[in-house]
Amino acid sequence: MMDFDNATPEALALGYAEQDGTFVCLHCGKAFEPGEVFQISGRFFEAERAVRLHVEGEHPDRFFELINDNDKYLSLTDRQKELFSLFFSGITDSEIAKKLGVSASTVRHQKFVFRERAKAARLYLAVWEMADKNIRGQAKLLPVHKGATMMDDRYAITEEEYNKILGNVFISLEPLKLKVFSPKEKKKIAALRKISEQFERGRQYAEKEVNAILEEIYPDYATLRRYLVEYGFMARTRDCSAYWRK
Repeated sequence: MMDFDNATPEALALGYAEQDGTFVCLHCGKAFEPGEVFQISGRFFEAERAVRLHVEGEHPDRFFELINDNDKYLSLTDRQKELFSLFFSGITDSEIAKKLGVSASTVRHQKFVFRERAKAARLYLAVWEMADKNIRGQAKLLPVHKGATMMDDRYAITEEEYNKILGNVFISLEPLKLKVFSPKEKKKIAALRKISEQFERGRQYAEKEVNAILEEIYPDYATLRRYLVEYGFMARTRDCSAYWRK
């Protein structure tokens, strides 16, 4: 699956990106190779048209996924999310004002604030892209997992640091056997990242299945299970009947 962290704003809005000549859905990772034809709803399309139809048909809620699942980056209040959703719906400022119980001028002011914030974000992105060209040869930081529930320097882990941590906290990587679950944040996150890979994406697990997998890794499986959820590597239903990798 493609990494949202490396997608351009345009690609995020479209829901797909081009990678090494192949069009890839950002939501499920399905690839569309140029030169092939793809059947969708009984008709055949070339790669780029096919990936667009795929995104529209299979991921119609991508706007709401982006706005609701990325709080650590967007930092939007519930009211701001509501406003964005209403803007996305295409209704007029007057209709939005009526729904929210505010004046149309208040809605227009908030739209102005959003627009100025977008300008600042584009400028920041341009400055970063220019600077990033000169730092790519240095130690590469690991991407932060999508479900992360906090954003601070505990995630500033390079690939070299990650591999070193794994060597220190695991007795074996294959099969995966944890020696110690360190209280130090970077080591904890590195260990949880590796452990989360033992679960398949897109599959739900009963709590007994989760326990069985984790107990093979470390005797205190309950602690691992709790931190996998707490740190956003896994999610679960309210009644704890199902778990899945985020």
